[in-house]
Formats: sequence, C-alpha cells, structure tokens
Amino acid sequence: MKEYKTINRIAGPLIFVEKTEPIGYADIVKIALPNGEIKNGQVLDTSDDIVVVQVFEGTSGIDVNSSVKFLGDTLKLNVSKDMLGRVLNGRGQPIDDGPEVIPEKKLDIIGAAINPFSRASPHDFIQTGISTIDAMNTLVRGQKLPIFSGSGLPHNEIALQIARQAKVIGKKENFVVIFAAMGITNEEAQYFINDFKQTGALERSVVFLNLANDPAVERLVTPKMALTAAEYFAYEHGYHVLVILTDMTNYCESLREIGAAREEIPGRRGYPGYMYTDLATMYERAGVIKGKKGSVTQLPILTMVGDDITHPIPDLTGYITEGQIVLMRELHRKGVYPNIDVLPSLSRLMNLGIGPEKTRDDHKQVSDQMYAAYAEGRDLRGLVAIVGEEALSERDKKFLKFAEEFEAKFVRQSRDEDRSIQETLDLGWKLLGILPENELTRISPDLKKKYLKSI
Repeated sequence: MKEYKTINRIAGPLIFVEKTEPIGYADIVKIALPNGEIKNGQVLDTSDDIVVVQVFEGTSGIDVNSSVKFLGDTLKLNVSKDMLGRVLNGRGQPIDDGPEVIPEKKLDIIGAAINPFSRASPHDFIQTGISTIDAMNTLVRGQKLPIFSGSGLPHNEIALQIARQAKVIGKKENFVVIFAAMGITNEEAQYFINDFKQTGALERSVVFLNLANDPAVERLVTPKMALTAAEYFAYEHGYHVLVILTDMTNYCESLREIGAAREEIPGRRGYPGYMYTDLATMYERAGVIKGKKGSVTQLPILTMVGDDITHPIPDLTGYITEGQIVLMRELHRKGVYPNIDVLPSLSRLMNLGIGPEKTRDDHKQVSDQMYAAYAEGRDLRGLVAIVGEEALSERDKKFLKFAEEFEAKFVRQSRDEDRSIQETLDLGWKLLGILPENELTRISPDLKKKYLKSI
C-alpha cells in the first residue's frame, strides 16, 4: 500500500488528495500526522484527478506533510452476540469501560437492500403499552414507523418507554432493541444510559451513542452501524429486532454539512439532492425476509424544524416509511404525556397486524369510532371559542366531553404505565359509552351487544 503526501486542500472534515492510483468508493483511510498521531477516514468521492476523504476525528493538525494510506477495504462492524448489554460510540467502539467486542464476524456497514421479491408481508402485532399507538397507529413487526416531534417535546422519553415495553404478546421469542442516538448532548447520553441500566432494558439492548461534540462524519455512519448490528441479530440468529434511531434531523444536518464542504449544488433548503435516496437506503433495511426467522422493525425519530411537517426531512421520510406518529405541542402544554396527536398520525400496515387472534375482533371498529368522535370533538372546540358552550346541542356537548375524556384518560399515561391491548380497547369502549349508542355508526350491532354492555 502506497503512502501519499499529496493533500492539496482541507475543508471542514474533508481532505482532498491528488495523484492517486484508482481508489474505491467508501474505502478506509489512515492519515499519519507529522507528530505521529494516526487518524481514520473514509473515501467520500473518487475521480481520476482527486480523492475526497472524510476524517472521523476531525482535520485539526492535518497539513500538507501528513501522509495518506488507502487500505483497500470498506468500513466494517465487529459483530457478536456479546454486543448485547454494551454501550458503543458512533463507530461501534465500546465506551462503557468494558472489553473490546471479540468479533464473530466483520460485516460491511453499507448492507444490502432487501430484494422486494424476498420480502414477506409484515403481520405480527407489537404491543408497546402505549394506547394511542397500540389501538390507533399499530406497530407491526417489520414496519418502519417514524415519530415526528418538535424541539423540546418528550420524544426521547417516549422512545425509551417503547424500548422498555415493546413485545409480541403470546409468544416467547428473542427480542432485541438496538438504540442509536445521533448528535445528542452529554446530558441526554447519561439520561439514556441510566434509564437503560435502571430498568434492566440494557440486558437485551445494544446502544450506539454519537455525541454532539463528535465529528459530523461519524454521525453519518452511526445509523448504518446500528442497522448492521440489527441485521446480524435478525438474520443470523433469528432475533426480532426493534431499531430506534434518534434524531434523524441531526443525521440530515450532517449530510448537509458534508455536502457544503464538498461544494455540491444544494437542493431544497440547502440539503443535498440525494437525501431522499440516502434516507431510503437506511429505512428500506427494515422488514421480514421469507424463510428467515428474524425481523427488523424501525422507529426513526425526527424533530421537525419549526414544527413544520412540510420541511424536507419529515416530508421525504413520510414518502419512504409506512406512516408516522405525530407529537402535538398543544397536548404537551396541557401536561398530557405521551403527547401523541392521533388525527395526523397513521400506520399504513395497521390492518395487517390487528383483528381476531392477533389483538381482538373489535379493534378496527373501536379505533375508527374513536378517531371519528375525537375529530368531531376537536372541531367543536373551535365552535365553542366563537359561540360559547351554551349554544351547543346536547349531542354536541357529549362529543365535546368525549374529546376531553379521550385526552385525559386514553392519551394520557404515566411514563412507566404498560397497558395491554385488552386494557386499551376496554378503555376505548368505556369512553365510547359517553356518546349516545345511535351515534356509534362505525361499530356493528353485534360488537355493541358483545362489548358495550359488559364495560
């Protein structure tokens, strides 16, 4: 392997190397500084004239006298079952004072997209213990269901609650959580680690932490590391894996930063034009493969800049994923946790994972009826603001009361409350009892007879 001393420019986390032999994209690079320090990098762009290298540890100290060595290999993650219970940095190295992970295999972090023909249709219901998700935006094994949040909202608490409580009911199976955090503060990192340790969730988890003061380029490999670990547990050992990625907005900001350093022509709001493709290469690594026991389910979390759901990051994510769970600032102001707004939320695979023998025969109809009644109750609040509650009919007052009770009892839960799907649906019937029976137009007479009287 030749060493080159042909660095002609340094821009942000990038170095530009001239006069090299043909170099492969995503190759690993070692950079030797004049003071003897070694830094690691990865080839970001390659052409006949120049090779662009992103440096993981930052470019401080690198000058034209630094030598660059191309190793002819891509970035790989050391994987083994010993990873369970470990806390790693964004590049897959232990930061929990434990020993190095002795690899059973070294896997390329780029991974392969799942062939559409070999995908199996997701159908197993995952119980998160959170009523608004389980009843109305059901998570199905193999799905990718993002959480759209705003800055300052408790999306991390909700993610941790799901990480602790998620399970497939009625089945004793190997269930693993891979938690990857990108661009978080030291305080948030401590919060995550303490929560995982205190609740015992760490035993069945692998945690990847990329901190805000870590280089931006490391942020770009963190989710790929997490998904590579997830695929290893799912397809090599038959585990069912839930991958939680927070915060995808920080990932996209790093993508924009690197794009600016490369002097690329920007797309919408300065983000690179290939951001859609880049996000899709990660989101599409979720799924169930025919003939394989394991599965990968994804729960990406992103904070919407300025609470704008039309911002490029949530907009593109919505195109690729199978629905979204939207957090509402107004509910948070009222002190409601988890502040999930069921009206703009959606799970496109919900119908595949609910019904008799999966959840319960009344699940779909109860969900539809609550959605319709809550939507009407919310509309009436606008009317009350104009004409006052006294001007409403008795029927409208009941819908208004339903909306209040729905937020106070169904949406609101404590941070450690793990409701079963039966408890959630029973609570739904109890709330629907507020409305006149003839208004329950989305529920069949048979189900009304079976459940309405018994609640």
